Amino acid sequence: MENKPKYKLTGYEKFITDKHPDCPIAKKDAKRKPYIAQPGLTQAVNLAIRLKRPLLLEGEAGCGKTLLAYDIACEIGLPLYSWHVRSTSKAQDGLYSYDAILRLHDVQIAKMSSTSSSPRNPEDPNTYLKFKALGKAFKLEDCPAVILIDEIDKADIDFPNDLLSILDDYKFDIPEINETVEAKHTPIIIITSNKEKGNLPAPFLRRCIYYFVEFPDKKFLQQIVDEHYKDDQKDFSKTQQKNFVNLSNAAIDKLVEIRKKDLLHKKPGTSEFLDWLNMLQSFDSKPYDSNLLETTSTIPYPELLFKLRADWMNLGNLLQK
Repeated sequence: MENKPKYKLTGYEKFITDKHPDCPIAKKDAKRKPYIAQPGLTQAVNLAIRLKRPLLLEGEAGCGKTLLAYDIACEIGLPLYSWHVRSTSKAQDGLYSYDAILRLHDVQIAKMSSTSSSPRNPEDPNTYLKFKALGKAFKLEDCPAVILIDEIDKADIDFPNDLLSILDDYKFDIPEINETVEAKHTPIIIITSNKEKGNLPAPFLRRCIYYFVEFPDKKFLQQIVDEHYKDDQKDFSKTQQKNFVNLSNAAIDKLVEIRKKDLLHKKPGTSEFLDWLNMLQSFDSKPYDSNLLETTSTIPYPELLFKLRADWMNLGNLLQK
């Protein structure tokens, strides 16, 4: 029985055939990572696809923002190109790089020797051109790409506005080779932000579809657990399955209890929780006792949940070290 498509791929239906070589699961043995999108998030993706506009995601770190682009690419079979923004990033960095110094070096070597062994031809500037995430996506001829621009808020405050003209026209110039690259297919663009430097510029926000990814409630956390462990549970005996259900329920309750503590500077997110549950289930020779997790205030394996020294100091004796 064929699974119902997760996203409404309006305008992209014709590309749902063979997976592109740059699709995350194009390789023979590649296995798709489990991911469940909240209903509101799925709708935001569908709106962004329909309107052909970037989708800007904000929310706590570790709540699944980055993995969404991966999931969309896997769903359609499109290539995924990721750009992880740094504090020094400029809009140009996502398009291409041109190694003029290397070309000059090759020119000098060629002048010194008539039998140069260099694999590069300094007379061809394209040899020194390397396309980055946006550049690769715009250059595609046969299909669109999914682009992840991760943690855009890490860059300078002018960075989003510098990106606007590129995202408005879906084209850019390469003066080194006197060429303009224009996207044949509109890419699906997912942008994430943790609001490290406050709100993004208003003109940039107007250009995007916006969605705030909230931390999941207990019911949705259980759905996430079920999705991540559905293959493992097939091999469980009835007793093991029952014990795992009890352990996952206790772990979810404990996580919710932990996140309610006002003294935490950084609350554990979904990714930390999944790592924690994995170790509760498999770190020792037998799974952690769910009754012990429910009835005591001690938090086992705190290394997986708390990433700041201040939180370790505040929680003190609650941590099982």
